[in-house]
Amino acid sequence: MMGSLLLREWQILRRAKGTVINPMAFLFLSATLFAIAAPALVTQQISQGAAAGILWTLVLLTQLLALDGMYRRDFDSGLLEQLLVTAQVPFVAVLSRIFMQWLSTGFIIVLSSPLLAILLGLSTEALPAMALALLLGTPALSLLGSIGASVTVGFNRGGVILALLVLPLFLPTLIFGADLVEAAQTGRAVTPQAYVLGLISLGALALAPFATLAGLKISLEMQ
Repeated sequence: MMGSLLLREWQILRRAKGTVINPMAFLFLSATLFAIAAPALVTQQISQGAAAGILWTLVLLTQLLALDGMYRRDFDSGLLEQLLVTAQVPFVAVLSRIFMQWLSTGFIIVLSSPLLAILLGLSTEALPAMALALLLGTPALSLLGSIGASVTVGFNRGGVILALLVLPLFLPTLIFGADLVEAAQTGRAVTPQAYVLGLISLGALALAPFATLAGLKISLEMQ
């Protein structure tokens, strides 16, 4: 069942390429604008913490852009209700959607981290730590963001409400992710921040799918 659900999500993703291209285009255009408008980032004339903070802020905004349409297309077409009713285990259906959303955004961001580091002037020594921070932190963004996406899926203009709901949930990941990158650049230990990011993602994995499923059911009842 899990395999068939993942195959279905992959086929949906292939047909809707804009859900992948648009957030990634926003991320790289934003990073390029920062590099042009603040060239001191590239020459490392300002604090390394600023570059790490900008990186994670752009990642959070990219996730918000991708989350808005996470369930909306299926909700509008009625496929979402049908999927939750016919699926043997609705929890697995929700988890497969979250995994595919992370694969199409968070995993691509991890793979693109060297280019982002160059644009934002991060040192080459910090590249492994930056990739580790993104690999540990982006699953939490997808998991926690899915809760807000499920609650706001029935709203005509839910983007602002979605941001208000999930940005407070994103703050711990933002703080420890940026601190991990900054610690790698200044020679400090990155193990504590990595452990915290991993715990946040594991906690989100334990709670977010159930909260998302409840949010989707509430949104369908209000339809």
